[in-house]
Amino acid sequence: MPATNQVPAALRRIAHLDMDAFYASVELLRYPELTGLPVVIGGRSEHKPLLQTDGNRRFHTLRDYTGRGVITTATYEARAAGVHSAMGVMKAARLAPNAVLLPADFDRYRHYSRLFKEAVARIAPEIENAGIDEIYIDLNGLSDDSLLLARKIKQAVFKVTGLTCSIGIAPNKLLAKICSDLDKPDGITIIGMDDIADKVWPLPVQKINGIGPKATQKLTALGITTISELAKATPGFLQTHFSRSYAAWLQDVSYGIDHCPVKTFSHPKSISRETTFEQDLHPRHDRSALSEVFTALCKRIAEDLRRKGYVGRTIGIKLRFEDFKTVTRDSTLPAHTNDPATIRYAATECLRRVTLVKKLRLLGVRVSTLTSADSVQESEIPRQDELPLIL
Repeated sequence: MPATNQVPAALRRIAHLDMDAFYASVELLRYPELTGLPVVIGGRSEHKPLLQTDGNRRFHTLRDYTGRGVITTATYEARAAGVHSAMGVMKAARLAPNAVLLPADFDRYRHYSRLFKEAVARIAPEIENAGIDEIYIDLNGLSDDSLLLARKIKQAVFKVTGLTCSIGIAPNKLLAKICSDLDKPDGITIIGMDDIADKVWPLPVQKINGIGPKATQKLTALGITTISELAKATPGFLQTHFSRSYAAWLQDVSYGIDHCPVKTFSHPKSISRETTFEQDLHPRHDRSALSEVFTALCKRIAEDLRRKGYVGRTIGIKLRFEDFKTVTRDSTLPAHTNDPATIRYAATECLRRVTLVKKLRLLGVRVSTLTSADSVQESEIPRQDELPLIL
């Protein structure tokens, strides 16, 4: 199989696979009676459906919600009403009060994520993991044509998960990611460099991965809203308003230029878990609730480490107070660990170095300085006999 960098840039075949409304679609497998309805994922555990005496389920709706949670994802029917991920649930409730509200179940989503990635790997093994619901696939060296490969991959994913996905195939990752969003849901889009003017330039600049909200706002103020308008901007004009490197990147991506390879494997720098509370919690009055959340975060990080085959030495915490001030602390252990009690103990020591007076709105735990668990002897991993009882 030829390496990607040995294939002429215009002839490269890179696919971006994006699962369609992934979290919501996984929930519809469990609750098929919700198919075709506006459904939002982002509720709390108490928003689980209630089984009634007649055997039917009663679902919560957005109009029932109070709090400051955010939307994780939504079905396309909910999106049609203006609801989207990262939107506040209360704002979503004003747009679609009758939309069904479900709590997130990340263990279930991770299970389906593993299923679809394993299915793809059996057809095209050169995969870069881009998230729980998306991957890049290097198709160079595979004998089938692009359309046939895309159909095979989609069929394999559906067979093992019952879920649909959308695939974009292009000469590079930048264009492939843009393409996968052009024919959603359950679509296939294939373009070459000759198609950029017709299919890419009319799109808004924020469709380019790497142009975030701030850059979009700045470009809009400069009269640049489409990729076509960005392509027409001179290098000098862009350098006047952005750094030299970012201006050069903007110029390249507006013409579909991207040399980033498909990275089939990379070590994570850290693994973290955090929780934003529905209501601010006081470090003394709500100590029991905070301690329970703190312990759960440490246990979930330990599970993540073991599942991914890592151990870490640096344990850190993240606190965000009611005034939005954020504080972090970390501590490095003498040896690597993936033990929840050891992580809890070290995180507690970090917590002792913070003055806890104001209410908390967010609590997080992070493990970094990671290495493969296989490279560390079991006897080198210290363990605590029991969790400390204090927060």
